[in-house]
Amino acid sequence: MTLLSVSGRRRSPRGARRGHAVPMLLSMAIGGAAIAAVSYLLWPTWTASGDAIDPSNLPISVGSTIFNVPTDSVRMKVQRHTGPQDRVDLSFAYPSLTPGEQPRHVTADTVETAPQTIEVLFLSVAAHNDALSPEERERTIYPRYLAAGAARGNDGLSTQPFRDNSPYANEDLFVAASPRLVARCTRDGETPGMCLSERRIGGADLTFRFPRSWLADWRGVATAMDRLVAQIHKS
Repeated sequence: MTLLSVSGRRRSPRGARRGHAVPMLLSMAIGGAAIAAVSYLLWPTWTASGDAIDPSNLPISVGSTIFNVPTDSVRMKVQRHTGPQDRVDLSFAYPSLTPGEQPRHVTADTVETAPQTIEVLFLSVAAHNDALSPEERERTIYPRYLAAGAARGNDGLSTQPFRDNSPYANEDLFVAASPRLVARCTRDGETPGMCLSERRIGGADLTFRFPRSWLADWRGVATAMDRLVAQIHKS
């Protein structure tokens, strides 16, 4: 009896260790499954069956909306990663729409005094967080601040200035129906005027920026923006 009792006490620590090992193994299995699930969700799902994943493109999620952006178009290194992001800033050469040239480091010795021609279409993609949509802003906000009088039309593109005492002072509103274009542009002054055009896709707002002078070929600009949207977001 004594021997059996001693033997039982000697085996009990092993049994306790086995009892602790089971929950640990279960936790590791659950953790591994969770990591695999997250990796699967962040993996690009819009490529055709059998296609190899292209390392020159980044699958990202902005406002829970999936985009596939060219890696070389991302302007900030900190944004050059896959997965969820609050915002990503891109640039594309115009009119080719190839990934734009990255910002150059400029010093007092290397800066060029002559004005440089901008040949880049900038695009920012950011989560809208339930802010007013671009369409709602065009319909309800802009009309409050437009100057009195009818909009001027030229080649299908209408122009109407904002009042000088409004939040959009020194800006004009450009609107066209086909192809669709709505742009708010600063006027030329000490620096060339710049335009801003917005659109919403899912949980993200896309903001395009380009020189006002490009509106001389406004149809080309509107078409280029449509092409970029189709390129980075597969509906």
